Amino acid sequence: MKEIVAATNNPDKLREIREILGTQYSILSLKDEGISIEIEENGSNFYENALIKAKTVTKLTGKPSLADDSGLIVHALGGAPGIYSARYGGEDCDSLLNRAKLLMEMKGIEERDASFYSSVVLFFPDSTILSADGEAKGMILHEERGTKGFGYDSLFFSYALNKSFAEASAEEKNFVSHRGVALKQLLIKLSTINKEI
Repeated sequence: MKEIVAATNNPDKLREIREILGTQYSILSLKDEGISIEIEENGSNFYENALIKAKTVTKLTGKPSLADDSGLIVHALGGAPGIYSARYGGEDCDSLLNRAKLLMEMKGIEERDASFYSSVVLFFPDSTILSADGEAKGMILHEERGTKGFGYDSLFFSYALNKSFAEASAEEKNFVSHRGVALKQLLIKLSTINKEI
C-alpha cells in the first residue's frame, strides 16, 4: 500500500486522517518514522502552517507528507480563535482551557455563528504540492454537549448534522467535517494527476 506520513503529533487528527484515507493509503505517524519533533507553526494562515509542517516532515523522511492545519472561526470574535485554536487558552493549555475561554468570551453574545476550517497539504519529495480546504458551518453552543470528538467538538453545533460534533459518530462527523471535506477534495486532486506515492 502507498505510504504517506501524517505530519502531526495529535493522535485525534491522526485517527481521523486514517479513518478517511486509510483504505487507499498507509498513513504513517511521526512515531512510525522515528521522529520526535515539534514543528513551529509560524505561518499567517492555515495553509501556510500546513505547508510548513508537510515540507518539514518530507525533508526528514524523504516520503510524501500530509499536514492539516485547522481551527475554529467564530464570527462574533472577529474570526478568533482561528489559527490560534490549539493554544487559545495560553501556550501550554489543553482543550478544556480552550473551551472554557471560548465560553467566557461568548458570554452574553447572541450571534453565535461559527465554522471549522481546515487546510490540508500533501508535499512530495520533488517539492510538488497538492492542497485542499474544507469548511463546516455551525454555531457555538452555550454549554458542552456530547462526549465524543476532541478539541471544540462539544461546543460546535453542526448545521449539517443538527447536533454537536461531540454527539456525532466518527462516520457522521468525518462525512461533513472541515477535515473530512478537505481530505476528500485532496483525494480527487490526487486522482487527477500522474503522481506516484
